[in-house]
Amino acid sequence: MLRIAVPNKGSLAEPAAEMLREAGYRGRRDSKELILTDVDNDVEFFFLRPRDIAVYVGSGTLDLGITGRDLLLDSGSRAVEVMQLGFARSTFRFAARPGIADSVKDVDGLRVATSYAGLVSAHLTEHGYTGEVVRLDGAVETAITLGVADVIADVVETGTTLRNQGLEVFGEPILRSEAVLIGREDSQNRGAIDVLVRRLQGVLTARSYVMMDYDVRVELVEQACALTPGLESPTVSPLHDKGYVAVRAMVPRSGTNQVMDELYQLGARAILVTDIAACRL
Repeated sequence: MLRIAVPNKGSLAEPAAEMLREAGYRGRRDSKELILTDVDNDVEFFFLRPRDIAVYVGSGTLDLGITGRDLLLDSGSRAVEVMQLGFARSTFRFAARPGIADSVKDVDGLRVATSYAGLVSAHLTEHGYTGEVVRLDGAVETAITLGVADVIADVVETGTTLRNQGLEVFGEPILRSEAVLIGREDSQNRGAIDVLVRRLQGVLTARSYVMMDYDVRVELVEQACALTPGLESPTVSPLHDKGYVAVRAMVPRSGTNQVMDELYQLGARAILVTDIAACRL
């Protein structure tokens, strides 16, 4: 049985649960449920704190887990990234009061407050610098005001919270993080893992593409197919009116309306777009 760690709370929890449901796995009905057995798919889910997941997977106790790339790297565990999951994206950066630092080299020898001590220490070492890393749980924005640090390293979205504390980000991002599926390179359960990965990849594809159908005159079909090439090739079917064909192709969701406009200008009609619930490529 495949054993998978899933975030129990926080920003990763609901998107991870939704993705697994879309992939065909059973979801829990009670948020207090910490272990869920999906008999039909021969999978056992363990709902854990996101920060602990990499430790369990890295030790080999569990086969796979869903967590953040930042938490994986901060843990120092033997777990490795298997695939990106496309949600919970964030940027991890240094911040300080204006004039204190402009790049990572200026952090050398300073006190850095962070909730990700392992990640920050590794980043400084990678660049050949040292610093006193002060580990704090939770928000670190007030660490400079309270005098326990000169610089902070934290997740930055809009930067509003930092500006409210009189801080500004500097230097290149330490890390661009997102939710990832993690495992171990020496896992013995490769068959079941490959099935899960294919299902999750199918969910990502279904979220990124839509199915587009339209009718177009026979003499315009090549031009139309150039606009909607699909993943391999569009499906072209004859209609009762011999002068027209029906075309079906997968189209990137982000460009749907532009493609519809171009098809309409070309002469295509009855242009329909439908969501893709699941797929295998």
